[in-house]
Amino acid sequence: MADTKTDTTPSNGKTSLSDAFREHFSGDAPLTEKAKSFAKARPVTAAAFLGVAAIAVLNSLRGVRS
Repeated sequence: MADTKTDTTPSNGKTSLSDAFREHFSGDAPLTEKAKSFAKARPVTAAAFLGVAAIAVLNSLRGVRS
């Protein structure tokens, strides 16, 4: 039988965000539920991602006007 080990190293400042992504976006739940759980756990980070996405959409629409 295969020996399955889980990584139990604690998160530090550099890996905590990637650990949060892994925790909230793994599994079989719908993407909307995964995003909601991530936004509840890290509201400031989720707001920053939403702001960056909004700026990207506005910049892409700005080029369409020509």
